[in-house]
Amino acid sequence: MDEDVLSTPGHLISLAARGFARLSESRLKPLGFGVGQLPVLVALQNGKASTQRDLARFARIEQPPMAQMLARMERDGLIERTRDPADGRSSRIVLTKAAQHSMPEAIAALFEGNKEALTGFTDAEAEQLADLLTRLIDNLDQIASAEPSSGD
Repeated sequence: MDEDVLSTPGHLISLAARGFARLSESRLKPLGFGVGQLPVLVALQNGKASTQRDLARFARIEQPPMAQMLARMERDGLIERTRDPADGRSSRIVLTKAAQHSMPEAIAALFEGNKEALTGFTDAEAEQLADLLTRLIDNLDQIASAEPSSGD
């Protein structure tokens, strides 16, 4: 076999993702955040989602793991739930004041980590890499939505 499976984009991206996750986790942990919580924190901070369903969709994860994550985040004092005035069966989720206070430092730490990881890349290369990865993610999402789920 001529091709080295360990040199494929999929494997290299997986290694890079794990490296970024370790780096991000080490910088977020002292601030009380976890890297897996990042999509939820950003969505709540930017007002892009406020219900468990919306957050699961935004973060691209299933409802049960989202429910578990939100329970841990509530326990850790990062989020609060309030009754949705429009729908008593639903609740709205917001960041606590403590989480809001720590978010700018967390975001700065993440940007600094990205900057360090991209040492030696020009701004154009970093932008091209982000564009290519975005296209790759879109392709993977299309493939996943076209394939039958395991429950079918």
